[in-house]
Amino acid sequence: QLQLVESGGGLVQPGGSLRLSCAASGFTSDYYAIGWFRQAPGKEREGVSCISSSDGSTDYVDAVKGRFTISRDNAKNTVYLQMNSLKPEDTAVYYCAAKVGVQATCILVLMDYWGKGTLVTVSS
Repeated sequence: QLQLVESGGGLVQPGGSLRLSCAASGFTSDYYAIGWFRQAPGKEREGVSCISSSDGSTDYVDAVKGRFTISRDNAKNTVYLQMNSLKPEDTAVYYCAAKVGVQATCILVLMDYWGKGTLVTVSS
């Protein structure tokens, strides 16, 4: 059973930075995609970023392009989300999720496994 555990959330001032981590365990496949999603108060969950195991390709929602960077450390089975120039509208619970399979992508309703989330609050 694949398990995902997020960490690194917290309170940060506008313009600040945080790095989220998603530690994965129980992988039985070499083919998967790991995505970061977020859900702000009163809003629907949305995709933020995605990284593929097959070629390391990445994708970002327009709202975070140029500010957030997704990366992975295969030796540690961990995916990171470096968040810079944070804005109040980035405040949300951030979740990581995995989709297993060849050519897997990060489509919210199709993700196989989810972590419990970590809260990011951007406020002065």
